[in-house]
Amino acid sequence: MSRRRLSSEIGIVTIIISFLILLVSLFVYHHHHHALVYYSHGRQTSSSTSPVAASKSHIIRFFQYKKAEDLKQYLERNVKSKGWKWVERQNPAMKFPTDFALVVIDERIEDFLIGELGKLDLVKDVSLDLSYQRGVLHQHHKKRPGKIFTSMSFTAQGDDDDAFFTNTNTNTNASWTTTRRNLMMQKSQVTSLFGADALWSKGYTGAKVKMAIFDTGIRSNHPHFRNIKERTNWTNEDTLNDNLGHGTFVAGVIAGQDVECLGFAPDTEIYAFRVFTDAQVSYTSWFLDAFNYAIATKMDVLNLSIGGPDYLDLPFVEKVWEITANNVIMVSAIGNDGPLYGTLNNPADQSDVIGVGGIDYSDHIASFSSRGMSTWEIPHGYGRVKPDIVAYGREIMGSKISTGCKSLSGTSVASPVVAGIVCLLVSVIPQNKRKDILNPGSMKQALVEGASKLSGPNMYEQGAGRVDLLESYEILKSYKPRASIFPSVLDYTDCPYSWPFCRQPLYAGAMPVIFNVTILNGMGVIGYVENPPVWIPSNEEGNLVSIHFNYSDVIWPWTGYLALYMQIKDEGVNFSGEIQGNVSFNVYSPPAEGEKIGRKSSCILRLKLKVIPTPQRSQRILWDQFHSIKYPPGYIPRDSLDVRNDILDWHGDHLHTNFHIMFNMLRDAGYYVETLGSPFTCFDANQYGTLLLVDLEEEYFPEEINKLKDDIINNGLGVAVFADWYNVDSMMKMKFFDDNTRSWWTPVTGGANVPALNDLLASFGIAFGDKILNGDFVINGEQSRYASGTDLVKFPQGGYLHSFPFLDSSESGATQNVLLSGMSKADSPILGLLEVGAGRITVYGDSNCLDSSHMVTNCYWLLKKILDFTAKNIRDPVLFVDSNRQDKALHLDDNQLPSRRTDVNFSTYSAVVGKELICGSDSRFQVWGTKGYDLNVRGRTRRLPGYASIHLNSTHKIPPVNKLRSIHDNSLGNKYLGYLYGDDLDFPELVASHWLIPVTVAVSGLLLLWSFWKIRQKRRRKRKASGFTRSANP
Repeated sequence: MSRRRLSSEIGIVTIIISFLILLVSLFVYHHHHHALVYYSHGRQTSSSTSPVAASKSHIIRFFQYKKAEDLKQYLERNVKSKGWKWVERQNPAMKFPTDFALVVIDERIEDFLIGELGKLDLVKDVSLDLSYQRGVLHQHHKKRPGKIFTSMSFTAQGDDDDAFFTNTNTNTNASWTTTRRNLMMQKSQVTSLFGADALWSKGYTGAKVKMAIFDTGIRSNHPHFRNIKERTNWTNEDTLNDNLGHGTFVAGVIAGQDVECLGFAPDTEIYAFRVFTDAQVSYTSWFLDAFNYAIATKMDVLNLSIGGPDYLDLPFVEKVWEITANNVIMVSAIGNDGPLYGTLNNPADQSDVIGVGGIDYSDHIASFSSRGMSTWEIPHGYGRVKPDIVAYGREIMGSKISTGCKSLSGTSVASPVVAGIVCLLVSVIPQNKRKDILNPGSMKQALVEGASKLSGPNMYEQGAGRVDLLESYEILKSYKPRASIFPSVLDYTDCPYSWPFCRQPLYAGAMPVIFNVTILNGMGVIGYVENPPVWIPSNEEGNLVSIHFNYSDVIWPWTGYLALYMQIKDEGVNFSGEIQGNVSFNVYSPPAEGEKIGRKSSCILRLKLKVIPTPQRSQRILWDQFHSIKYPPGYIPRDSLDVRNDILDWHGDHLHTNFHIMFNMLRDAGYYVETLGSPFTCFDANQYGTLLLVDLEEEYFPEEINKLKDDIINNGLGVAVFADWYNVDSMMKMKFFDDNTRSWWTPVTGGANVPALNDLLASFGIAFGDKILNGDFVINGEQSRYASGTDLVKFPQGGYLHSFPFLDSSESGATQNVLLSGMSKADSPILGLLEVGAGRITVYGDSNCLDSSHMVTNCYWLLKKILDFTAKNIRDPVLFVDSNRQDKALHLDDNQLPSRRTDVNFSTYSAVVGKELICGSDSRFQVWGTKGYDLNVRGRTRRLPGYASIHLNSTHKIPPVNKLRSIHDNSLGNKYLGYLYGDDLDFPELVASHWLIPVTVAVSGLLLLWSFWKIRQKRRRKRKASGFTRSANP
């Protein structure tokens, strides 16, 4: 009986366990499915916005222009494999030779075919036909990998959209409304604010100027336009009309003739390129064809109202270069991602394009206007000044779809304001002389040199200043082809315009201060810096300055760059004062048509530098920029998961972009902050009180880890680490199908690279965990927000550790919370302070409180206390409480620490993995091109967990720019991203993850139940057999 009872109980328990397993399986499935739906919805993915065929369409770019039929025959002759189909493009560009083909490739042999195509002599590269989408009006668009329309704010019906564009830098909404109404009563036209009527009275109205408007089209016979020359449709919809109003409004600002909403150049010839559908969708192939047609039909000016952070979208970027190289003046909106810094949109951030920001009628930078600097050059350089100019972008009147006027705001409004001004200026030059004088270089010279510098904003907010039509007109009237630079002056005494340079003087022993200027060449599309630039000081003290230069090998198209690396020599350690002088160089351009002698021009950059004696070590902070990775090229996710409208970390993570408020705070507190753009071996720790490591995604060389350990223990360096979330399960749940690239995207790291940070801190017994913690906490009356931060799981005895109750929102944490009946908060250690050897270390699990991108509350007060400790060994009683001192070490086995993703090829966008340790030009001149201070170790083979073996002594060449977009493994989808992340998960594996895990668990439960049943049956048979035996043998 006992065995039967036991067997019965086992059976009941088995059934209960199996039932529980099924419930858990259903929960896991539902949670997984819900999470994916949420993230997909967050990305606005919808198959209805993209034709099914386009999801398989690829662009094949060629090195030569040929007729489409010839390219088709070339492919048919040379591509032996099947599985591809030529796509006929029925548009006006097909009358001319083309440099690309559109083909549909069978996804089953996609990689193989792309590899075969890439081997053909005429083929430049192969890439997906990307989708571009416009953001929803009245709402902040979600920042996606592709390009989107720069959003406008509609106020045509008297709506007040100040809530949409909250200006944190200017007057209140009420005062702004009053100001706007008064101004509109006094001067009802934006054209009059720029003095356009003065040129109209001279007979200049934009005549004989071909204006290309790339937008949503325009309706024929619109009463506001007198000179619509051509309307072309580049979409898959059978219409030329504008059914949205965007394109019509832009055209109205440029060339409208209605008295209520006059345009700048009413006689301009309008060429309306309809490149967006009524669903606000476009594709790369549509743009490439439209661009080619604009080149073939010799447009003079082109206005573009799309933008995005993907400046590595090479087919698009290179076609823009080609457009401007063919003497088309391109004007583009800088973006509506202000007031954040580092938010410039492409193509407006390109030096050959006139990038336009927005201001209000009080000459304040509009809150929505994106700010510089450009982020192409960082983390290993310094950005350029952008926007180029600003123009009125609030409450501008323009044309409605059919008739009447309406008011809009945004940089998409400011852009056509400048485009209209450009058309008017072009018409000033007689047609027979335009070819000799006007080009993208000379027009930008006239605009930036004629602009009025505004008194409040800095150069990365306003560029050269507010566009001045009449001043630019005077410049063009007497213009002779020449080269120049922008900005032409760097004045450390001119604050706030010269921010951030005017905020921190130069001093001996500091890292080089980099200033990046743009070379404008009005002499020709191609130019060269003839001889290396020369520093010419105004007095003897100027010899204390050492300046190294880096500049464009070829100035093309029309523009180039010049980077200055400025250091004060050691003999200037005690110097205090101003140093003035000029940087001079010559630009040479080949002879123009009909000329025999090349053109030459001298350029001068005026410098006025402020120098102080070298500050004390404790006042000097070194900011680590080298170990920062941003989008593009990788899907680097946002640091705060509470932010839903901006999933990418694309602002640069630089002291002068999204950490600019923190930089100003540190300067106000008396600290001097320098930037490290090279590995840790490239700085002298004896010069700095604190090394500041914030929001870092990069790996570390072994030499860096060893040197930092020595710097802390023996050289007394202080280190302050601000980490972020890292959870592999949560990263996998953030995978989404992006409509723009029509590919799956997965974060390659978390908000910070916690496994790499743990390697860096391992020798000190410190490690971060993989929780994602959220909540408010209070220290000494100071309330702070912990936004998607992580926890500390290892910390040594004797240190000070602060813990607070938070909710763990990671995938594993959320599941545990549910199983433990409720979203309970548990104390998690987040802040640690430790003295080790001669140095000091602090670690904190969140950086959002320092990052102005998505900051809820700042923790500058905490940063100051941390720096007091790391730099000066001042122990604030708030942080150093006996109750927080660790009597025993906080410990977690190494095999339980967060691990790296092994399914991602991290080396493709890392400056460490697979690369040689070298000190770059942004380190001290003394160690340029070396491995750093007291480090003569040659490169050796090393292996990171989860990565392939890496040979540091091998030679790594940068691939040519025209090959960067080639896709030989398209598992991630985006043209360059597919090239970089060839080992990422693909679609079938993701779909399998929907059901495979829960079904496996459920089947396992059923098998377990069946096994117990079989065992029970077997025991019953044995009992029956034994009973029969006993009865047969009395």
